[in-house]
Amino acid sequence: MIKSPKPAFEKIEPGFGSSFAYRTYDENHENNSHNFWHYHPELELVYVKGGTGKRQVGSHISYYRNGELILIGSNLPHCGFTDSLNNYERETVIQMHPDFLGPDFFNIPEMRGIKALFERAKMGIVFHGELKRSVGLKIEAIKEASNYNRLLVLLEILKELEAADKYTVLNAQGFILETELQDNNRINIIFNFVKEEFKRQITLEEISELVSMTVPAFCRYFKKITGKTFTQFVNEYRLVHAAKLLHEKPISITDVCYESGFNNFSHFNKQFKRFTGKTPSTYRNELKFVVS
Repeated sequence: MIKSPKPAFEKIEPGFGSSFAYRTYDENHENNSHNFWHYHPELELVYVKGGTGKRQVGSHISYYRNGELILIGSNLPHCGFTDSLNNYERETVIQMHPDFLGPDFFNIPEMRGIKALFERAKMGIVFHGELKRSVGLKIEAIKEASNYNRLLVLLEILKELEAADKYTVLNAQGFILETELQDNNRINIIFNFVKEEFKRQITLEEISELVSMTVPAFCRYFKKITGKTFTQFVNEYRLVHAAKLLHEKPISITDVCYESGFNNFSHFNKQFKRFTGKTPSTYRNELKFVVS
């Protein structure tokens, strides 16, 4: 009998005197509790100053460099963005309920753009370029502000993000949860299992049994929810892990192949080039010149 890893529902409490939660992490105080897929009804705005890492939001998996600015919508499953190998300076996380200023606040004319931003964030949004750095400075400055000024700065930040033109919607092909709680629980079980077991073969029979479904029903369900086949999702997870190893570990490309869950070097090379546009060796050689 396969033991199911439990999905994590995160309960978030704002700080005293504040309507939203604000936390900072660094190498001495790591965000270890988020090294698994989890979800919560609050939106989450994350700024990682410097460093590299995996970006795992919904069914989207990719690798970031030179820090991160991302907005994650309500109940969208995601993983943490930092660990001890990321070489980041700081991670700042802001979490707020969609109606944290009251049920009608974002319906007033002045706030409708931000409400539209919250809707886009249900797919996950990553921001690029100078905006990432300028907004990041404002996010970090909130720490020293009074509670009243914290709120004003947060609204200013949300307004800037709403007007941004350099961003990517991560799950543009459609990560849809029809019945949020039930599907979040099921998809978190699947995602967390892949996170723990991707280095070995995972059969459709095994993953289907894990969530008490037949193989055909599971395949239809997973494709409908994520827009991807399960095999495609697992391979993308392995390829992103390979990109992370190429950047962070001085090991051979052959070792990267096998440590990422591939058992055929030629197949790994072809899949990696199809996924990134470069061979693993070219990707590693070009890393020092890439700034995202």
